[in-house]
Amino acid sequence: MEATPPPTRPRARGIYLLPNLFTTGGLFAGFYAIIAATQGRFDDACIAVFIAGVLDGVDGRVARLTNTQSEFGVQYDSLADLVSFGLAPALVMYHWALASMRLDGITPGKLGWIAAFLYAACAALRLARFNSQVGQVDKRWFIGLASPAAAALVVSFVWTCHELGYTGEQLRLPALALTVAAGLLMVSRVRYFSFKGGGPRHDRVPFLAIVVAVAVVVAIAIDPPIVLLAIAALYALSGPLYWAYRRLRPAAEVAP
Repeated sequence: MEATPPPTRPRARGIYLLPNLFTTGGLFAGFYAIIAATQGRFDDACIAVFIAGVLDGVDGRVARLTNTQSEFGVQYDSLADLVSFGLAPALVMYHWALASMRLDGITPGKLGWIAAFLYAACAALRLARFNSQVGQVDKRWFIGLASPAAAALVVSFVWTCHELGYTGEQLRLPALALTVAAGLLMVSRVRYFSFKGGGPRHDRVPFLAIVVAVAVVVAIAIDPPIVLLAIAALYALSGPLYWAYRRLRPAAEVAP
């Protein structure tokens, strides 16, 4: 008579807390950014949004490494992203600059909070579209500017200008334009490189890529707001520039 194999121990359910704890940390950072912005501590608010971005990248990686992905985690992550990369950047920009649009009159004053709401609504639409298209799109590309990248563009602009001594009242019109542009880029059909690759074979990167990554980290450590603004602006522009290149290339190839 064959001995029955010992029953396998069930996976500890506590491990599922790990990625969700990182998600909760990102949610807290976004909430803290809103509170800090209402108190006029814009540098702290901007840093909190970037911390939320780091935690947002960590929770997905942890879930994949520990094989603890779940539908609950996906939905919770999206809700946390809406706060951290939708509401928080919109309110940081509003309290820093867009609220001062009322100095130009009643109608421009309304444009300030409308632009902030437009950004938040576009972030929600971007996240909903991303969730509905999971598994149907090429993982190498994002369709529209990802909400963390849009948030980085908005808050790095606020952080840089605040560090350089400019007030939101002085830059309210550029701030209005940037907020609207970032929101519209999120819901656009412009493609952005996702840096995710297509599978395990893309986990290996050239040595030069590591050198560039180290150089970027050093540059950020030297002057965080300006370097982060430059990176966010270049990435935001890469989508429209690539779109223009694809539209102009066939014409150039047909021309004699």
